[in-house]
Amino acid sequence: MDFLIKLARKINGNVIYKNLVLAACGIIVFVCVVNLLLNLFTRHGQIREVPDFSGLTVEQALKAGKGASLKIEVNDSLYVPDCEGGVILEQSPAPGARVKSGRHIFVTINSFHQKMVDVPYVTGFSLRQAKNNIEMAGLEIEELIYKPDMATNYVLEERCGGKTIRSGSKVQAEIGSGVTLVVGVSEDASVQQVPKLVGFPLREAKSRLWEAGFNVGKITRDEGITSKDEHKARVYMQTPGAGSPRRLGTKVDFALTLDSKKIEQGAAQSEKSMRAAAKAMADSLAAAEERAADEKRVD
Repeated sequence: MDFLIKLARKINGNVIYKNLVLAACGIIVFVCVVNLLLNLFTRHGQIREVPDFSGLTVEQALKAGKGASLKIEVNDSLYVPDCEGGVILEQSPAPGARVKSGRHIFVTINSFHQKMVDVPYVTGFSLRQAKNNIEMAGLEIEELIYKPDMATNYVLEERCGGKTIRSGSKVQAEIGSGVTLVVGVSEDASVQQVPKLVGFPLREAKSRLWEAGFNVGKITRDEGITSKDEHKARVYMQTPGAGSPRRLGTKVDFALTLDSKKIEQGAAQSEKSMRAAAKAMADSLAAAEERAADEKRVD
């Protein structure tokens, strides 16, 4: 105790020591204040588990979020016919995630009505250009009808909702509606290899078929896949197989799953199918060249 009294007197009688002690005290106070403010603004220790808001309306989610000190913010909308309009379809962060109090939860809601869009005029375009324009408009190809013509894969006519789309036409359709294209094909270009679909989601699988000149056939889905999570599913099986030579306009069937093992097995089978198709094509070309050589020798 006497030591502390003597130290205090010594510090008080020395300006340098006194200033050093005051500076040290100021630093300690500053650190404490900063720490207090950081805890206040970052809500240190106030962790909340994100509830599952799917199926709730925004109003219901706001009430539930308020109870958990979370803020609900709508950042997108989709149209799923199987679900009630206005309900939440998806959220981020996902249910069960642990977040700090006051965190924004971004949700996607189901629209009450499908949006209407203009049908683009694509007659005279290449099939690839037409497909891209149609997809960019939010539509898809309902059917490719091939008709003999000198220009293969060029659009000769376009129809939507029973109407022929002409230059200057102002026809509208719901997003996701199908457009029928009448496409030209020459006799020597009527066969094309079926593209690989395994591993791709539904939208991209369809797009790959249309770009290659094939139609979407029967689509089957594993039990449990709903319209809400269909975008997460992947193709695991297709008929005809990848690489198979088929006439343009042929329908290709495929199946969707959420099972990663099925997708891996399907990918292996698809690679096998493509190798077999490539070998068959190479053998066919070799046989054709050999016949041509034999005919030349005979002549």
